[in-house]
Amino acid sequence: MSITNVRPYKGIYPSLGSDIYIDNSAVLVGDITLSDDVSIWPLVAARGDVNTITIGARTNIQDGSVLHVTRKSSSNPQGNPLIIGDDVTVGHKCMLHGCQLGNRILVGMGAIIMDGVIVEDDVFIGAGSLVPPNKTLVSGYLYVGNPVKQVRPLKESEAAFLKQSAINYVELKNDYLSE
Repeated sequence: MSITNVRPYKGIYPSLGSDIYIDNSAVLVGDITLSDDVSIWPLVAARGDVNTITIGARTNIQDGSVLHVTRKSSSNPQGNPLIIGDDVTVGHKCMLHGCQLGNRILVGMGAIIMDGVIVEDDVFIGAGSLVPPNKTLVSGYLYVGNPVKQVRPLKESEAAFLKQSAINYVELKNDYLSE
């Protein structure tokens, strides 16, 4: 990984776990914590400048995704950090802004998740969905649409795929690291 793609903001450097993969074209700036086995794919931009970004173990952030946060203010004293749990798959070209994602979540390609959103564990968000500010997506459901709507409970095979997707990306990142 090149030294220029992981850089500080106001003296705070990203904190990197073990066995991670960060593509050379990705950019991580500031107060960002990556847990073990995280993969950050080409053209990801993550900016932990006005708040923090935390990414859990075995999570993958796919090509072209943008991760950012909400600054602290008098109306929102804590702002909105970006918190992503373990075993999360963030599909290509997603935008995550000041939201909280639990564990075993799949965010479909091109989805946008806005400030103050809470996504509980074991959720599938369909491609192209827009999750408006301050919405909570409860565990165990498929959500799709603009704005997003709860469609139905996850099938057993879909719930199993949430964890398998993360495992697949850990294996892929290990292949990249061995090159």
